[in-house]
Amino acid sequence: MWMLDPYERDATVAKEALEQNETNFEALVEIFIGRKSSHILLIKQAYQKRFRRQLDQDIINLEPLHPYQKILLALSTSHKAHHADISQHIAKCDARRLYETGEGSRGAIEEVVVLEILSKRSIPQMKLTLSSYKHIYGYDYRKSIKRGNYGEFEKALKMVVKCICDPPHYYAKALHTSIKGVKSHKATLVQVLVSRIKIDMDEIQRVFKKKYGKDFRDVINESIPCGDNRDFLVSLTTRTSSTT
Repeated sequence: MWMLDPYERDATVAKEALEQNETNFEALVEIFIGRKSSHILLIKQAYQKRFRRQLDQDIINLEPLHPYQKILLALSTSHKAHHADISQHIAKCDARRLYETGEGSRGAIEEVVVLEILSKRSIPQMKLTLSSYKHIYGYDYRKSIKRGNYGEFEKALKMVVKCICDPPHYYAKALHTSIKGVKSHKATLVQVLVSRIKIDMDEIQRVFKKKYGKDFRDVINESIPCGDNRDFLVSLTTRTSSTT
């Protein structure tokens, strides 16, 4: 994973996520949210070259159908359609639409409206929209989602919104779960460390220590057997986005 070019690594992660018995939608969402549009294009090209398949089509073909598929395809479309500049006016308008077709309507969230916004806006624009939502209504959009009917779409949307709004907290929790959860997920641990090392690994570790009371490298030493790539994983935690 470390030796691959970033876009080839993401293409491999996407393929592995799709091939699991239970699709790893979180890994796919992290790719589409955490990468620039130019990088997404390279990922799709690498995916096609390595696996002779189209990434978007493989997502469409997943069975049984899952709400994450709709969200992922909307995010994929946004990388093709959005403009580089962000707009405060658009953010406020989108925030009001999210409210009026969700909590403001006293009903379930209208999927079609959410998917339309996700498909037309860049991730920075979506982040501004969600910030505007909190400014206008006094609480996070995630709280509005919680007040809904707890359907599968709402659950998926809540995870996506958290990944957009607060990546350090999202990934700190993902790292903790990958080691201390009911079932450890070493693949998730490696994936997060390698993919975020040049972005915000230092901030993720600060959040991790504040949230769980321990340095992340100490948790690795405590939880992973000696020799099981432990030293390499610890070395990754010492690299920060400013020095890599």
